[in-house]
Amino acid sequence: MTTFWFILVAFFWTGYFVLEGFDFGVGALLPLISRSDAERRQVLGTIGPVWDGNEVWLITAVGAMFAAFPAWYSGLLSTYYLPMVLIVAALIVRGVGLEWRGKVRSGRERALCDAGIVTGSVLTAFLWGTIFGNLLYGTAFATVLGGVLSLSVAILHGAVFVTLKTSGAVRGRARRAALFASAAAIPVGIVALPSVPGSAMDVPNWSTSPWLWACALLAMATLTAGVALVWRRREGWAFAATALSITLTAAALFGALWPAPLPGLTVAEAASAPYTLTMLTWIGLLALPGVLAYQGWTYWVFRKRLTVDISPH
Repeated sequence: MTTFWFILVAFFWTGYFVLEGFDFGVGALLPLISRSDAERRQVLGTIGPVWDGNEVWLITAVGAMFAAFPAWYSGLLSTYYLPMVLIVAALIVRGVGLEWRGKVRSGRERALCDAGIVTGSVLTAFLWGTIFGNLLYGTAFATVLGGVLSLSVAILHGAVFVTLKTSGAVRGRARRAALFASAAAIPVGIVALPSVPGSAMDVPNWSTSPWLWACALLAMATLTAGVALVWRRREGWAFAATALSITLTAAALFGALWPAPLPGLTVAEAASAPYTLTMLTWIGLLALPGVLAYQGWTYWVFRKRLTVDISPH
């Protein structure tokens, strides 16, 4: 049961990184791929129906940690208290910007909302990378490297998503932005990803090391494939490739954290009582399929490309 819940927590975090990853990338790219207010509405329209649902994955991941692994939850949040507070503040500012932009009238107020969206997106994407980079290695270099990798991949992922969801000039700029972002994401990934399995070598868990190496190497391969597919204007496959790269990276990351997600703390020591885990399992089995079906339906409903909306707001 403990292993099952560790995998489930990793699944929730992976869903958050994949879905909010392109949200953050779109927000970070907003001033770079839009030239007018109509184009900015077009860009933000790609994530408008889904961004708040994507953030539910973070709430679910943290909530699952709190319920299933309270010692891991408290240790992680207290160790990284400052970056966690900054992430919460950035998410609030970003959320306010996204919600209020369509309700304000003046250009100055819309510019302020745009600044909040960009700042919140960039800061959150960078800080999550620094937290997990520091968690794996505990060095300043790894912390910065993790932040740069997280931000650059999010920008690449978001740029590919915009090319998939828009038409016209914005689509072309987003494609070029994806190619430029790959100039940072791929070299940083080449440095960072192969070292993830090495971070697990201090843990007596040698049997999983080949799987960690496979995940890390495949993450690099799919990231590169995503860029090649963008170049060939195969946006759907490119988005699938970048999403798979993030998934494999998360798998390598949580594989490296097993069975000691924090120094001196094993998963077994961090877990709740067996009865609690059993009850949580039944609740999860009843609720999770409906939630996944609803979010999948949302993406299906809003699957079409967006054009520039020139109507006044």
